[in-house]
Amino acid sequence: MQARRIVVTGIGALTPIGNNVETYWNNLINGVSGADMITQFDASKFKTRFACEIKGFDPTEFMDRKEARKLDRFAQIALVASDQAVLDAGITKENVDHDRVGVIFASGIGGLTTFTEEVTNFVNGDGTPRFNPFFIPKMILDIAAGQISMKHGFRGPNYAVVSACASSTNAIISAMDNLKLGKADIIITGGSEAVIGIAGMGGFNAMKAMSERNDDPKTASRPYDKDRDGFVMGEASGVLVLEELEHAIRRGAKIYCEVVGGGATADAYHLTAPHPEGLGAKNVMNAALRDAGMQANEIDYINTHGTSTPLGDIAEAKAIIDVFGEHAYNLNISATKSMTGHCLGAAGVIEAIACIQTVIHDIIPPTINHFTDDPDLDPRLNFTFNKAEKRVVNAALSNTFGFGGHNACVIVKKYKA
Repeated sequence: MQARRIVVTGIGALTPIGNNVETYWNNLINGVSGADMITQFDASKFKTRFACEIKGFDPTEFMDRKEARKLDRFAQIALVASDQAVLDAGITKENVDHDRVGVIFASGIGGLTTFTEEVTNFVNGDGTPRFNPFFIPKMILDIAAGQISMKHGFRGPNYAVVSACASSTNAIISAMDNLKLGKADIIITGGSEAVIGIAGMGGFNAMKAMSERNDDPKTASRPYDKDRDGFVMGEASGVLVLEELEHAIRRGAKIYCEVVGGGATADAYHLTAPHPEGLGAKNVMNAALRDAGMQANEIDYINTHGTSTPLGDIAEAKAIIDVFGEHAYNLNISATKSMTGHCLGAAGVIEAIACIQTVIHDIIPPTINHFTDDPDLDPRLNFTFNKAEKRVVNAALSNTFGFGGHNACVIVKKYKA
């Protein structure tokens, strides 16, 4: 039986460098940093006082105030990005059977800020348990998938995926697999994260995972630079409309690209650190290539996990050389977290969107903030430092790796009828 082909027919995004796909992409290829001092709470006593926040987002521009108060920020931005994607895909009640449209959506942490606020209010009160009746539905990370389905009346498969920073890549893979199995015609997929708050920043600071370059936040995210000192926290929501090809053709949908394969593996090594030889990363890229039925030399661009941590960047670079051999030196590689920061559970989807744009426009976004070569990295690898490059991109691969040793990888290609 011939495998069902899966294409992208709609895209939506809210990111630290753009509140729609067009702005996001333009700022990516122009090397714009989304990092600045934190505005969402008083971070003056924190070790890290900056982050990559979404700029100028007011939920009441998209929903009434009463509705907005029922949603954590991660769900608010999920709804807005999904609205963009559904509109972009041209989905209506007339041209799509809503019983055959699913939502598979991700978050790494969910409503952490809501949880923090509710518990803080209780601790600071008189001991009487006065909790918001929406506390639990605001907090649980599956609520974004539920809210998207209720907003649009999508009654197909509906659930959340969580695998830390690999979450939204795994959601994309799960959506693709469901479509290949014929369980739906369309699936809205992606992820959102919004944990720039007391608990989020404090927790990652305690792990010594984040950069503390408070004097120069815009250059703090430095993937593959010798002087990198940790990741920069980001927040974002990204949404893809995945659709079975024949269904998309029948309804006259525009087609951005094809999603051809995905892989998922575990390091089975350490709670937070990557395998030093990049074993899980190597295995997941090979798994994605097998799933896509592709050879390594067919990949033109890799959007790396590239968080700007001392160990992670080196392990991933080693894995790329192991998987791609001599072809590794023909690839363009870049870490767009240098601009967006690390958006945790939403990182995978906004980086998949970057890959889709490279396939559409044949431009590689740069890895910005490179100042000093790292002697532990192979100098023959092309990390696309500081400036975008033009090249034909027929196929692009996106890597995401999460705490717990979760690895996920997805491959997109130019669509050919």
